[in-house]
Amino acid sequence: MPKIKTHRGAAKRFSLTKSGKIKRGKAYKSHILTKKSTKRLRGLRKTGYIADCEAKKIRELIPYK
Repeated sequence: MPKIKTHRGAAKRFSLTKSGKIKRGKAYKSHILTKKSTKRLRGLRKTGYIADCEAKKIRELIPYK
């Protein structure tokens, strides 16, 4: 069986935790930041986690991570 190629776009966006959850960055943090409140921007700095229903699809994209 040949090796599975890693989806490079997904590899740059997602990483696995020790417990097996998939970490992701928050969206809406790149531009037009002046109208967004400080509280909202602080929340966007934190990492999020992928929902369990989507995790299976992401794991197929990053098999060796």
